[in-house]
Amino acid sequence: MTVGIVSPGHMGSGLGFSLARGGERVVATVAGRSARTARLARDLELLPDLDAVVTASDVLLVVTPPAEAVAAAAEIAAAAQRTGARPLVVDMNAVSPVTLTAVQSELGGLDLVDGSISGGPPSVADGTQLYFSGPRVGEVLALPWTGVVPLALGDEVGTASALKMCTASVYKGMAALWAQAMVTAEHHGVLDAFLADVGRNVPKKPSDVARAATKAHRYVGEMHEIAATQSGAGLSPALFAAIAAIWRDIAAGPLAQGDPESVDGTMPASEIVAGLLPGR
Repeated sequence: MTVGIVSPGHMGSGLGFSLARGGERVVATVAGRSARTARLARDLELLPDLDAVVTASDVLLVVTPPAEAVAAAAEIAAAAQRTGARPLVVDMNAVSPVTLTAVQSELGGLDLVDGSISGGPPSVADGTQLYFSGPRVGEVLALPWTGVVPLALGDEVGTASALKMCTASVYKGMAALWAQAMVTAEHHGVLDAFLADVGRNVPKKPSDVARAATKAHRYVGEMHEIAATQSGAGLSPALFAAIAAIWRDIAAGPLAQGDPESVDGTMPASEIVAGLLPGR
């Protein structure tokens, strides 16, 4: 079995390292790539171009910036047509299920497994979780992964990408919230006080979200005040204007009609979701 990496940047090389450490043959190309990419891929077997990688590979792991996912699929399909190769393509990009549909269309009939990554490159630290979905997911799980936790999410292409969009919305979204708050706190001279206080009341479990929902009607105005404060610090008010709209919608849902003390801490997450918005 040979696994190809498109392309061997920090994460791509890390996944290649994980498999090579498990005894797999891993190939890639750095043609047209930066000196940094060439350095990151130094432990992989480097081939002259994409055609050579596609030809050699039984499985092709695709790890590109999200904006390049569809173009990468088109390039892989063109290489497969030129060479007659039929690798199993595993799209590991942080893209939406809608974008993944476009990726599948561009692949021109090549089999696709949907993949997503939660964590850093396994060449840096062990423990990264890899999620896969699609009809041939078993073949990907059977690869000799090391330092990662491969998990199956069923046989539907798009499921793994949907999970990534949900988890990344929290991980990356939270970092953006911190960035906005830190800049605003520094602008008003309260950065140290902010850092000392923040985190004490962050929701940590679904029941915390349910309790917040009971106060949604009060949060709407507060979000607009935050937007105005951040605007005064030279930041875009759009982030918290959008969050105000979220709380406005939640304020019309069933959970918002109760009180914080009425929330059952053992309520299943699915029941909480059903009560967050009207008409669900």
